[in-house]
Amino acid sequence: MAPKPVVPEEKRRRRRPTRSGTVLSERLIVETALRMLREHGSDGLTARRLGLALDADPSTLYRYFRGMDDLTLAIGDALIGQALEGWEPTGEWRSDLRTVGLRIHAAYLAHPQAALLTTNRVTGRANELAADETVLDVLRTAGFPLPDTVRVYHAFIDQTLAFAALDAASLTLPSASQHADEEMWRSTYARLPRATHPRIAEAAPLLATRMVTSAYPTALEMLLESAEVRLTALKARPRPRGHGRAPHAQHPGRKP
Repeated sequence: MAPKPVVPEEKRRRRRPTRSGTVLSERLIVETALRMLREHGSDGLTARRLGLALDADPSTLYRYFRGMDDLTLAIGDALIGQALEGWEPTGEWRSDLRTVGLRIHAAYLAHPQAALLTTNRVTGRANELAADETVLDVLRTAGFPLPDTVRVYHAFIDQTLAFAALDAASLTLPSASQHADEEMWRSTYARLPRATHPRIAEAAPLLATRMVTSAYPTALEMLLESAEVRLTALKARPRPRGHGRAPHAQHPGRKP
């Protein structure tokens, strides 16, 4: 069965409001879906329940999205949009990438249920494209050659989304499970004898402090340090002789 055509936004707005007087929009539907995910999890997000929350017939949603999967992509794109809202580059590539990464990570953790649903998806929508263009431009402007730009971009994006998914999974656990996991570092690891687990025993106090927080800021800094070392090495390489110069014109009849 072919998907229903999506009605352009300007035509949707001219349609009659819902029974409660609300005029539907893509943004309103996404915001409502985010609220439902936060309150009920992914299992609670269905077209029927979303229609009830919006006081609209569920079939109305298909004028805005081709299906629930299309809505999922819009939710992921909205989170990226929230992350970059109001951000302006400073021109210092390492600082800019750090800020973008931390913003994206924080935006997903503000909606952990939505993060679990969307971090592994490629939306191809406006906010995602803007974020990708931003990261690539920061790297190219800093002087990274194209292959290195793509390599660092790949690691940067995947690392950010992977930590967002990992940390979101912890946040969506029942509070008792979260507490039990955190307590494990003090109740079990801190009590292991040096005779059998000397390395854990010596690190236990630090582990109890660090392992209950996200490692993303540390991992991000390590990635940026590695990228800077690579960039410095590239810039220190001697330029090939005649690099950047136009080739000399050959004398007529002279063989190269």
